[in-house]
Amino acid sequence: MTLRIWTFAAACALAACQRAQLAPAPAAVPSPDSTRIRADIAYLASDRLEGRRAGTPGNDSAAAYIARRYQSLGLTAMTPTSYLQPFVARPATGAHSGPPEVLPTQNVVAMLAGTDPALRNQYVVIGGHFDHLGRSTEGALDPEARDAIRNGADDNASGTAAVMELARIFRASPTRRSLMFVNFSAEEEGLLGSAYFVDHSPVAIDSMDAMINFDMVGRLRNDRLIVYGVATATEFPALLDSANGGLVKIFGQGDGFGPSDQSSFYAKNVPVLHFFTDLHEDYHRATDDVDKINAAGEAKVVAVAERVIREVANRPARVTFFRVPAKPVTASSTGSDVYFGSIPDMAAGDIKGERLTGITAGSPADRAGLKAGDVVVEFGGMAVTDLESYSNALFAHKPGDVVPVVVIRDGARLTLSVTLGKRGG
Repeated sequence: MTLRIWTFAAACALAACQRAQLAPAPAAVPSPDSTRIRADIAYLASDRLEGRRAGTPGNDSAAAYIARRYQSLGLTAMTPTSYLQPFVARPATGAHSGPPEVLPTQNVVAMLAGTDPALRNQYVVIGGHFDHLGRSTEGALDPEARDAIRNGADDNASGTAAVMELARIFRASPTRRSLMFVNFSAEEEGLLGSAYFVDHSPVAIDSMDAMINFDMVGRLRNDRLIVYGVATATEFPALLDSANGGLVKIFGQGDGFGPSDQSSFYAKNVPVLHFFTDLHEDYHRATDDVDKINAAGEAKVVAVAERVIREVANRPARVTFFRVPAKPVTASSTGSDVYFGSIPDMAAGDIKGERLTGITAGSPADRAGLKAGDVVVEFGGMAVTDLESYSNALFAHKPGDVVPVVVIRDGARLTLSVTLGKRGG
């Protein structure tokens, strides 16, 4: 190499080094803050908000709290003047007993622009509902508690806190695509807030690459995280596996439809994921309070979700939507008032039968001697292989029926006789 060529090469290398020093380094990704998560849940699930039912002052206060958080983070409001998307919820339940309720309420919407000019007009929606039952017994599993406040710490102050925590994390370290943070109201009235949002979205539905939903993520037990919708994009299974990195044990469920707000997006052909830490005995009861929240566990859920969202939002190509074939409709709980009192494991595992994660005290199941950890393999003479067959067997009966229930307990087969009760009776 001649001196002249060497000198030119050295000068180029020096200039490149100076440019590298001047270029901003990628922002560090903050870790999820369990203390912040718990504080948000404690406020949202406090008695002062009276359970955040749609159409109540407590619901309005929750919406204002969420909006203030997004404003403090500097996120873009849905309109030039407000983060709120007002609508009127008209629940179908109870309409047979009189004029339908009219519940003025609102979603909360904030946006974070993507860093890539070529991709920032595509969006990943991060959402969860913030409403709960309030003092209403409609949908409550403890109607005997009458007008007691049902604070909904796990359902769904926990999901709301997760969405706000992800907004903080991504504000500090944005993605190539834009992110939209949406907190829905009136989910408990029939997914009304998310249904309204997809029909009145500030951006085109076909610009949404994916929707990530958080509903009941505050009770992580044994690191078992259920994720619905893994089959709604061909890339999701591998993406979830790589993003998890062994932090939790993921139990994937394929279908995008389910009893939460991701269904409204999946119905519009948007790939969805729904993070969920399973049912428990406080679900839709006045005992769902903040003292039972596992904030450190929720921080793990947020950490996994952050990696998944970042991967989806930074990919050169969009994830590929897949419509999961619908399952045949068999027996349904719709309109059924039969009551057993078990808390089934919602995760599909390799166990043949349906594992029970809990038994409600004083319930028919409790009186018959069933215990948490039992695996139901027969119910009323019908074989039980999974949650679907378990539900079909239960709802094939009516209150007052006496049925044999066969369980596997500690490796032994045990038959118990259960007199089924009436819900609310």
